[in-house]
Amino acid sequence: MEKTFNPYDVVYTVLITERGTNLTDKYNKYLFKVNPASNKVQIKAAVEAIFPEVKVSAVNTMNYLGKSKRMRTAKMGKRPDWKKAVVTLSEGKIELL
Repeated sequence: MEKTFNPYDVVYTVLITERGTNLTDKYNKYLFKVNPASNKVQIKAAVEAIFPEVKVSAVNTMNYLGKSKRMRTAKMGKRPDWKKAVVTLSEGKIELL
C-alpha cells in the first residue's frame, strides 16, 4: 500500500516576520515552518501543491533547537525543535493576508 501525500503534513504554516516580509518584497522569498523530518524535495512539492499558481525555484532549510524554559517547579523544560524553510519562487506570488 502506498501512502497518500498530504502537503499539510510537510508545511505547517507561513512565518510572518519583519525579516520575512523584507525577503518577500525584495527577492520573492517566503518563510515556512515545516516538519523537521521533511527534506527540500518534499517541501518544494508541498508548496506547489498548496499554492498551485506558484513555481518554486529553490528551497533553503534551517534547523532550530527548542529553547530551555523553567517550569513552575525547579525543573527545566524544553520547547520542541523546529525547522524553517526559505522558499524562492520563480513564478507567481502567495497572497498572505
